[in-house]
Amino acid sequence: MNFDVAIVGSGLAGMSVALNLAETRKVVILAKRSLTEGASDWAQGGIAAVLDSTDSIANHVRDTLIAGGGLCDETATRFIVENGRSAIEWLIGEGVPFTRDDAAELGFHLTREGGHSHRRIIHAADATGHAVVTTLNERVRAHPNITLLEDHYAIDLITSDRLGLKGRRCHGLYALDLKRGRTVTIDAPHTVLATGGAGKVYLYTTNPDTATGDGIAMAWRAGCRISNMEFIQFHPTCLYHPYAKSFLISEAVRGEGGLLKLPDGTRFMPQHDERAELAPRDIVARAIDFEIKKRGIDCVYLDISHQSPEFLKEHFPTILARCLEFGIDITKEPIPVVPAAHYTCGGVVTDLDGRTDLAGLYAVGETACTGLHGANRLASNSLLECLVIGRSAAQSILADTEAMPIAPHLPEWDESRVSDPDEEVVVAHNWDELRRLMWNYVGIVRTDKRLARARHRLSLLRDEIHEYYAHTRIGRDLLELRNLVDVASLIVESARGRRESRGLHFSSDWPAALPKALPSVLAPRRMRNKPL
Repeated sequence: MNFDVAIVGSGLAGMSVALNLAETRKVVILAKRSLTEGASDWAQGGIAAVLDSTDSIANHVRDTLIAGGGLCDETATRFIVENGRSAIEWLIGEGVPFTRDDAAELGFHLTREGGHSHRRIIHAADATGHAVVTTLNERVRAHPNITLLEDHYAIDLITSDRLGLKGRRCHGLYALDLKRGRTVTIDAPHTVLATGGAGKVYLYTTNPDTATGDGIAMAWRAGCRISNMEFIQFHPTCLYHPYAKSFLISEAVRGEGGLLKLPDGTRFMPQHDERAELAPRDIVARAIDFEIKKRGIDCVYLDISHQSPEFLKEHFPTILARCLEFGIDITKEPIPVVPAAHYTCGGVVTDLDGRTDLAGLYAVGETACTGLHGANRLASNSLLECLVIGRSAAQSILADTEAMPIAPHLPEWDESRVSDPDEEVVVAHNWDELRRLMWNYVGIVRTDKRLARARHRLSLLRDEIHEYYAHTRIGRDLLELRNLVDVASLIVESARGRRESRGLHFSSDWPAALPKALPSVLAPRRMRNKPL
């Protein structure tokens, strides 16, 4: 299968790249489930951008740098923030139905979230991601130059090293057609990784089942540097209910006056931070974790019932309806919440055009690490990054006039030495053990001893999983497990190397921050003698 550009992942980042390329390039999008089954579709709050004259680029940049714990790349932050308005205007032009407010300058309602000094979050009620993804999905499916391969799982990148060629270039990838059970070879001079984050590496997460770190693991195995993987954002408020799988209670609920309370109804956030409920997510998540452990309670409560039912129906219809399904009427009672793994701030090292260490390979969105998020992502900056870097990557691909090497013959996937799995329980057991040990040892609060235990057990798990992978016919569960154990190892190694507490990484053994903030950068063995 031959294309000009192969995009792995069908969220906002992947679709942004595709739609900005498709007028002149033949593009394929691979989605391991349906096109809309990803984290972008689940995003509730909105997209941060400077859209009002009372706000400024400088304000948004400053808020981002403060939340990022001194670790944001200021050049990357300014570039993404400066291009925010044009990205929003592009979405409006595509027909995204953002919530209107005729009194506002741009004609759309802007909300405020934790860590923001101004109202700058444009949104579609409390289901912004779904509105954006649904709109762009229609554009993607209708475009004649875009081929969709749903139910196709990317296995590995095809690189010069793999082919025994000189240079460091990506030539395409192998993918598993999940419905037909066959492997396909995709030849493309440009490949874009837009697979999202790795929340499923933890036992409790707000992420969909697709968030298994595939792009990060594939890039690492192909020889790319990975940065800042210790900074996993735990969203403070995930609905606590035995049947409410991964349901997020948006940051905007606190932005619109929601209060965090203990079971007896008393507030606790003012004792932890002067910004109270509007403190950045890492502070709020640690405060909730502290109160739960200190008091031996199962959860805390988020109370927005002082707002009128009409206000809640207008601004939070999805949350209102979902909570009612579980017998919780948010117009009359508080919402039980707990922290859960939410966002991967680190990822594949890229420049502001999404380019990685391999020629022809790009990474965009949560898969990548541009330096925007630093040690802690500011709320609603994630979809902004998808849009801005997605368009920038597309422009870089379009402008790439460098003479392409003659495409080598790409060999077919070799399954001649594997057999069908005889004990599926191996995958199920290792999957469960991996996620539990990450939750227990590499969670919101870490220690050297916990990280050492995690590293030891992960080493054994990686050996077991890779041995099983080498001799067993592949399937989705095995591929996801292989990627998760690689990503888990990257998280642990990054955390072990940071002898301080900063942003989302909090160590009881190293509670103070070092005077100078430096990113953590892991390089595969083949790159360790090269300058970082």
